[in-house]
This record gives sequence, structure tokens and C-alpha cells, in this order.
Amino acid sequence: MPDNKRILFVSQEIAPYLSKSEISNLGRELPQAMQEAGYEPRIFMPKYGTVNERRNQLHEVIRLSGMNIPIADADHPLILKVASMQPSRIQVYFIDNDDYFQKSDTDADAVGSNRDDNDERAIFFARGTMETVKKLRWEPRIVHCTGWMTALSPMYLRQMYADDPSFDGARIVYSVVPGEITGNIDPKIFEKLLADGASEEDLKAFANAPLDTALFHKLAIRYADGVIFRVDEPDPELLEFARSRNLPILMKDDVEGKPEAYDAFYKQVMG
Repeated sequence: MPDNKRILFVSQEIAPYLSKSEISNLGRELPQAMQEAGYEPRIFMPKYGTVNERRNQLHEVIRLSGMNIPIADADHPLILKVASMQPSRIQVYFIDNDDYFQKSDTDADAVGSNRDDNDERAIFFARGTMETVKKLRWEPRIVHCTGWMTALSPMYLRQMYADDPSFDGARIVYSVVPGEITGNIDPKIFEKLLADGASEEDLKAFANAPLDTALFHKLAIRYADGVIFRVDEPDPELLEFARSRNLPILMKDDVEGKPEAYDAFYKQVMG
């Protein structure tokens, strides 16, 4: 188990790369607060088409780009870009792909929550993040995923990358935050996850679940070591599901404006 204080933040949204919101502000402020507390953070987020590359000084990392990620019988090239968040200079890595993250005129928001391929976008983001971390040879002790776009990452860490030394001993925290998938989720999502190496036995429990945002959250909670509900009124079913897993849980009031609460929670999850 790596003896370090490295935290991998896998974030749906981060300011200033996307417009300021409760989620994007959290994506910026929490890593900075943890850096000040003595942790070593790195951040991954999708490179949405609305992210201004010139203004935010993104540049492509050629040695980390070029891998093809197969999803649903098609290969999708991974493009990796990086920037330094100011003033902390924390490295922010952007997972990009023309098929999944370029801006569409039909997008309802910067994230593209209404797209019908959000299952594949989340799969690509999860796999792209894991593969890049492997290439970086940077072994995190905590992986903190925030938002539905990151919700498949815990499953990939626990199943598809379970034997990879890059994630040996890593603990997973998942934050439920505001925001929903508004498009249709492909009913073949489970077939795609199985094709990637997910456990058929584990997925059986979700086979008849509604294809909605709550499904993504449950898939994340199923493989997490701790859950934070950063919402004003948590879904009672999600909260009960987390409790049924006997997971450490924090609520919004426990952490809002209290970075020390995150520090204590990480230490609790690490054991």
C-alpha cells in the first residue's frame, strides 16, 4: 500500500474551466484546501467543448495521448491535455475525445447532460483517467470522484483495474452533488460494462433499476469506501443504499466551509 498523501480528484466540473457553480467551485476549492493541509493532489476532468484552451493555457501531452479505447465495437482515441490551476499550480489533466466531448449545438449545458451517449462518455472518462494515471506512475492513496460523470470510475477501479499496482491500496470517496442526466441512458449500458470486464454477479442487483442518474450514483456507492452527500436534500433511497453498505457518510452540513472535515474523513476512510 502506498504510504503517501496523494489524492486523485476525478471531477465532473472545475472552475475556472467551466462557469462558476456550486459543483465547479467545489472542484477548484477542495483540491486547493487539501494541498494547504499537506496533501498532494492531482485533478482529472473531461475536456468539454466549452473549455477555452487558449485562455486556460491547455496543451496536449503527446506522450500520454494516442491510445485507442474500444467502446461498443468502435475505437475512440484518447487525447490528454494539461494545465496548471492558479495560484496553487495543481496539475489538471483533461480527458478529450472528438466523439464524446466536443461541443454540440444541442447541448443543454456545458456538461452535455442531455446526450444519449452519456454512458459511453462516462466509460471513456473513467478508462481514460485510469490509463493516464498508470502512465504517469503516480500512485494515489485516495481517489475522490465527484458528480455523475465520474460515477463509473469506482467500478473500474475496483474491478477492471483491481490488480493494477498503480491503485494498490487506494481508497475511494464518492460525492453526490447537484446535477442530473437529462438524456436517455442506453439500455445496453450493462452490456458495455460487462464487455469491459465488470462482474455479471455484481451487475445483477441493478438489472431492473430505472435508467437514471440514481443508477449512476448507486453504481459509484457500490464500490466506494466513503460517501459524501453534497446536496441539500439527499435522495432517501440513495442514502439508505449507502447506509446498507455500512459506509462512512458525511452530509453537506458536515463539510460545507470545513476543509478540516474532509481531512478527517479521508483519514477515517484510509483506516
